[in-house]
Amino acid sequence: MLKKPKALTPNSKIAIVSLSSGILGESFADHQLQLGIKRLKEVELVPMLMPNALKGLTYLAHHPQARADDLKTAFADPEIKGIVCAIGGDDTYRLLPYLLEDETFIHNVQASPKLFTGFSDTTINHLMFYQLGMQSFYGPNFLNDLAELDQEMLPYTKHTFMNYFRNEATTSIKSSPVWYEEREDFSPAAVGTKRVQHVEQKGYEVLRGSGQVTGRLLGGCLDSLYDILSGTRYPDEKGVAEKYHLFPSLDEWQDKILFIETSEEKPAPELYKKMLLALDAEGIFSAISAIIVGKPQAEAFYDEYNRMLLAVTKKYNLPILTNVNFGHAYPRTALPYGGKMQIDFDRKSLTLTEPIFAQEETLNR
Repeated sequence: MLKKPKALTPNSKIAIVSLSSGILGESFADHQLQLGIKRLKEVELVPMLMPNALKGLTYLAHHPQARADDLKTAFADPEIKGIVCAIGGDDTYRLLPYLLEDETFIHNVQASPKLFTGFSDTTINHLMFYQLGMQSFYGPNFLNDLAELDQEMLPYTKHTFMNYFRNEATTSIKSSPVWYEEREDFSPAAVGTKRVQHVEQKGYEVLRGSGQVTGRLLGGCLDSLYDILSGTRYPDEKGVAEKYHLFPSLDEWQDKILFIETSEEKPAPELYKKMLLALDAEGIFSAISAIIVGKPQAEAFYDEYNRMLLAVTKKYNLPILTNVNFGHAYPRTALPYGGKMQIDFDRKSLTLTEPIFAQEETLNR
């Protein structure tokens, strides 16, 4: 069982970290930075930019230790209650030696869990926290969500973020009534403009299965999982992931609900199949109890992905629910790593069946 952080409260200090791409620190993103800070203040949170978060693309690309230092700083500060990732990227694995060889950092994570939210390449951070025994959230980040250029955060995503203040006994995750296209213009001129939106025609779709399945959540961005298993993006990534045992052991996958989604790169169906086969080669499909799949950005290759997934998992007869609002498509929910979920395939519903944050009696023991 993972240790859970506390829910946020008004006036909680929130660290903003750039653990992968340093885009938040570029001058062309300053209007987004200010929007995100404004949105955090509007919900009565206190934004704390970590010392290296704004040092830009080039500096952070060449200094993974600086990125890691910001995460260490956030966990070392008892006044910081939550951590929001600036955005994803593709080389977060380079932080692992600076984090997993630091006993003080490990102690701080295990002794004082904090809310940690982000998606995409942040999958690497989530798997690290999973290994360290802390629940984190595959959910909204700073640039994609808090800094939404519209006059407000997207309503469904804002509801997700506000759930970080709540700790209900159960949480129903409903399908969004609309979905949005990615923007083409992120310039200051786009501030206040609406995204192109579409009425959701499909809702949650059952590819296979019936009845109810209950299990704990584990997964992430399929592209990121494939990168650490295959080493195709960076030649040293697979070796680093193996050295630090980043990918959970087969025992850890037993009876889990796998959640997967695809990146903004919109991988071709042939690559999607290759990524699924990499999971199959690890024995994942023989161990898990079900799969939930995130809506692809702009519904790219939606039908093709579904066919590939059905074909690769056919011999396991795995229950699969797809078109769920997490990951790279807009809007997005948050999935807690290790959180207990019930999928009702007949009603096409998703419910987190336990509180997502630590309860007071647990904290006071």
